[in-house]
Amino acid sequence: MTQSPGDHGHSQAEIEARIDAPAGRGYLRDIVYGGIDGSVTTFAIVAGVAGAGLSSWVIIALGIANVLADGFSMAAGNYSGTKAELDDARRLREIEERHIRKYPEGERNELREILRRKGLSGDALDGAVDQISQNREQWVQLMLEGEYGLASVDPHPLKAAWATFAAFLAAGMIPLLPFLFGLPDAFRLSTIATLITFFAIGAYKSKWSLAPWWRSGLETLLIGGTAAAIAYLVGALFET
Repeated sequence: MTQSPGDHGHSQAEIEARIDAPAGRGYLRDIVYGGIDGSVTTFAIVAGVAGAGLSSWVIIALGIANVLADGFSMAAGNYSGTKAELDDARRLREIEERHIRKYPEGERNELREILRRKGLSGDALDGAVDQISQNREQWVQLMLEGEYGLASVDPHPLKAAWATFAAFLAAGMIPLLPFLFGLPDAFRLSTIATLITFFAIGAYKSKWSLAPWWRSGLETLLIGGTAAAIAYLVGALFET
């Protein structure tokens, strides 16, 4: 039978390999966030400076400064936010480990309730509680998932930051390309290139969505285009 995209094998070896190395949250959110913000903020610079009637070199200088400075700022913010999530998960893990040491029966009751809500009952529930509570690490992890909704795979702050910065840099340079190459009617070309970037980001993220690529692309185009329009209108206020 032909497998659909995203399908995987179900042999014992394939099952063990996937469970031993879960994919985790991934970096799609970081890439999409960085790409859209990079395009919008750079286009805001282009719209504002072009609207004020300044030269292409001023647009290029301010645009590149924005891409590097704002891209680094976003990456640093994402790093700090992801690290805060990781620190909070470690804090909660220590709480659960302490509670299991001090209040084992209370924690067993919590474990029982978590498993009951997963559909276990009767002897199966009693056996699962006894089995899991004999393995401290598995017990703590199940408590973190059931009580706090934490995933079993910890995020990587530095990788998340790099994903955001790379996406911001790549997408943020696109509105500047017509000015860098000295093309005629550069602002119009920059606008078109920015809108195409939004659509491309949306089409790219459809790989992780049930929506068709064109619908995901149009949705992101609408969101990013609205932000770009706001940037243009603000820039037009300073037109000389």
